[in-house]
Amino acid sequence: MKKLIKHLKPFIWSIVAIFALLFGQAMTDLALPGYMADIVNTGIQGHGIENAVPEAMRVGTYNKLTTALSESDKAEVAGYYLLLDKQTLSESDYTTYVQEYPGLASENIYILNTGDNAAIASLDAIFRQAIMAAVAQQQGAGALPEDEAIVANMVRQAAQAMLTLEYEAIGIDLTGIQSMYILRVGGIMLLFTLLGAIASVVVGFLSARVASGLARNLRKQIFVRVEDFSNTELDKFSTASLITRSTNDITQVQMLLVMLFRIAFYAPILGVGGVIKVIGGEASMSWIIAAAVMAMLTLIGVLLIVAVPKFKIIQKLIDKVNLVTRQILSGIMVIRAFNTQRYEEQKFDEANKDLTKVQLFITRAIVLLMPALNLIMSIVMITIVWVGAHQVDAGTVQVGDMMAFMQYTMQIIMAFMMVSMVFVMLPRAIVSAQRINEVLDTEPVIIDPKSPVKFNGDIKGQVEFKDVSFRYPGAEEDLLKNINFTAKPGQTTAIIGSTGSGKSTLINLIPRFYDVTDGNILVDGINIREVTQHDLREKIGYIAQKTLLFSGTIASNIRYANENATDKELEDFAKTAQATDIIKENELGLEAPVSQGGSNLSGGQKQRLSIARALAKKPEIFIFDDSFSSLDYTTDAALRKALRRETNNATVLIVTQRISTIMNSDQIVVLDKGEIVGTGRHKELMETCEVYREIAQSQLTEEELAR
Repeated sequence: MKKLIKHLKPFIWSIVAIFALLFGQAMTDLALPGYMADIVNTGIQGHGIENAVPEAMRVGTYNKLTTALSESDKAEVAGYYLLLDKQTLSESDYTTYVQEYPGLASENIYILNTGDNAAIASLDAIFRQAIMAAVAQQQGAGALPEDEAIVANMVRQAAQAMLTLEYEAIGIDLTGIQSMYILRVGGIMLLFTLLGAIASVVVGFLSARVASGLARNLRKQIFVRVEDFSNTELDKFSTASLITRSTNDITQVQMLLVMLFRIAFYAPILGVGGVIKVIGGEASMSWIIAAAVMAMLTLIGVLLIVAVPKFKIIQKLIDKVNLVTRQILSGIMVIRAFNTQRYEEQKFDEANKDLTKVQLFITRAIVLLMPALNLIMSIVMITIVWVGAHQVDAGTVQVGDMMAFMQYTMQIIMAFMMVSMVFVMLPRAIVSAQRINEVLDTEPVIIDPKSPVKFNGDIKGQVEFKDVSFRYPGAEEDLLKNINFTAKPGQTTAIIGSTGSGKSTLINLIPRFYDVTDGNILVDGINIREVTQHDLREKIGYIAQKTLLFSGTIASNIRYANENATDKELEDFAKTAQATDIIKENELGLEAPVSQGGSNLSGGQKQRLSIARALAKKPEIFIFDDSFSSLDYTTDAALRKALRRETNNATVLIVTQRISTIMNSDQIVVLDKGEIVGTGRHKELMETCEVYREIAQSQLTEEELAR
C-alpha cells in the first residue's frame, strides 16, 4: 500500500484541500453540542441570562450584592450603574424608563449603563464572587465541592436564578430575552451546520476526483507495463489475473481511497476533538468513554485477526473463477462438441462455491460487528443518562451539559464505528494493492540497451542465428540447442519439424518475444540486443500462429500496420492475401464489421486478413508462424504464388508442418528435439535428412514427391 502513495503526488494540492476541509467540518460538528448546551442551560433554563451582570436591579438588591465587595470593586460597580430615581427623573424620561422597567413605578432601580465587553467581563467576575460568597454562606464553606468547575457551575445557576427573580420583580420581558438568545445561538448553529455540509460536499467531490484519477493512472500504468512485458513476464500472470488486477483490484483501492478521505481521516479528527471537548467539559464521566473505547478496540481487533487472512484468499479465488469462466467461454464450441457441459458446470460450481464460502465467512463476521458496536453505544448512552441524572439532581451538572456530553460521546463512538467500516475494507484493499504492485514492480526481462545502435542501411532483412540456445525460465534443460543458419533477403527460409521440436519458439526469438539464453541473433549484421525493440520490430511483419483480429472493420484491421494506407492499397493487400472474397461478399466492403478476436470470421478468413495486415506494413522480414494451416490447398498455393511476387526483395521465414507449403523454398531448416538435423532444399533433404523424409512421406504420395 505504501508504494501506491507515490502515485498520489499529482493530486497533492487536492489532498491538502481535503484535509483542511475535513478539519473545518470537524470543528463545525464539534461546536454544535456546545451551542446546544448553551440553548438548554442558558436559553431555556436560564431564560437567556448569559452572565452574572444584572441589566437592572432594585436598590435593595444592589446594596445586598455590593455589601461584601471591596471598596475598589464597589467603586467599579458604581461607575457602571446609573440610579433611576423617580423623584428626580423628568416626566419624559420616567415615561420611557417605566415602559422598559415597570418596577420603577414602585421603587428606584439601578440600570447598567455600559455595553463594553471588557467592562461587562470585569463586572461578571465581581458579581460571581459576591454570589459565591452568598452560596458559601448559605451552604457553609465546607459544603462547597473542591472541583472549581462544579463550583463555577453552581454559581452560574445561582446567578441565573437570582437574576430571573430580580427581572420578574422589575417587570423586564424575560420571554423576549430568552427568545432573542435562542434565535441568536440557533442561527449560529444553522450557520455552522451549513458550513459543515458545504465542507462535506466539497470533500466528497475532491475525494471522488482524486480516487478516480488514481484509478485511471494505475490502469494506464498497468496497461503500459503489460505492453512492455515479454512472453517471460506474461507467463507469470494469467490473462484472467491481469484483467482482475486492472479492474477489480484497482476498484478496491479506489473505494478504499474514497473511504479514507471521507471517513478514516475525518474520524480521528472528530474523535480526538470529542475527547478534548469531553475532558474540558463540566460533566465528569470520562471513564464511561474510556470503557467504551476499550470495548470497541477489542471487538475490532478480534475481527481483524479473524477476517484478514480470508481477504488474502478471496482475491485468488476471484482469479480462479475468472480463469474458469474465460476457459469455458473461449472453448464453448469444444465443450458442446464433446458433450462435457455437465463436467464444466461442476468445475465452475466448485470454483464458485469456494469463493462463496469465503465471502459468506467474511460477511458473517462483518455483519456481527455493527450490532455489537450499536449495543456498546446503547449501553454507553444508558450509563451516561443514569450517572448524569444523579449529577443533575445534585446540582453539579446542568441538563444541557449532560446532553452535550452525550453528543460528544456519540461523536467519539461514531468515529470508531466509521474507522471500523474502513478496517473491514482495508485488508482486501491492501491485498489488491499488493497485486497491483506485483505487476508494476515486475521489470521486463527484455529491455532496450542504454546506448542503442542503428541498423546498417547497406543490408536489409538478413537474419542470422549464431550458436543460439534457449531455455524457458525454470526449465532444467535447453529447448533449442546450437542453432546456426542464415535467412537472406529475397529468399524464403522454411522451418519444419515435428510437434514440440521448437519451431515457434525459434521464430519468436527474432522479434525478441523471448531472449536467447546463449548465442546471438543478428539482423542486418547487428545483434538484436543492441538495437531498440521498436527499431527491430519495425523491420518485421509478423503473422502469429494463433491469429488475432481486433474489433472494428476489415479496413481498420488491415490498416493496423499502416494507418496511412489508402483504400486502393488495402484492396491490393487483400487481393495478394486471397482475401478479396471476404470483402466482396459483404455489401459494406472494407467497412464490414469484425468482431472481437474475429469471432465472426472463419479460421482461414482470419489468417488471410492477418497476412494482408502484415503486407500493409511492407516490412523487410516476413515471419509466417504456421499461418497457412487453416487454408485449403488451392488457396494455399495461390497465396504462396502471390506472396512470392510481393516479397521478392524481403526475407521470408515460414514455420509450417505442411511439406507442400515449403517444397519450393530456397532454404529449409529441419528441427528435431530442439536441434537442427538438416538444412537445404527439398530434393537435397529428401536424400540427406531422415527426419524430413519421414515427414514428407507421411504427407505426400510418391508421385507428389517426385514432382
